[in-house]
Amino acid sequence: MSIEDEIAFLSTVPVLARLGDGALRSLAIAADTYAMKRGDVLFTAGESADGAFVIQEGTISLQPERGEEILVGPGTLLGETALLAETRRPATATARETCKALRISRATFLKVLDSYPDAARRLRELVVARTDQAAREMDNIRSSLARGKGEE
Repeated sequence: MSIEDEIAFLSTVPVLARLGDGALRSLAIAADTYAMKRGDVLFTAGESADGAFVIQEGTISLQPERGEEILVGPGTLLGETALLAETRRPATATARETCKALRISRATFLKVLDSYPDAARRLRELVVARTDQAAREMDNIRSSLARGKGEE
């Protein structure tokens, strides 16, 4: 894939698309490509995460330590939180078939945000909107639980 193709691909990933072409170009240039065959493990649940992966081709199985398997494919960003903060992988990611992924390290991502303040601002706005949405959802759950207790 050419750099232009990788930029176009990264622009289809909702979180990354907000960054803009210049930032995406920097990410595309710095990203590492991982080629996997069926059964290869991309990362393991519980391990430290120092970046994210964008699935370019194939299907990845995500198996949390507890819970159902989830299958993801091209355009999926795995490890979004790890781009901004230290965290652990919540699931093991295994290739279900021949796959290709781009790895973006946290260090690279933070350097890109430093170099592109407008991209950082747009990302901050997204994080704030998501945090507000999560808070509203928690309030709705609390209200529902409180109503349920009152009916007993």
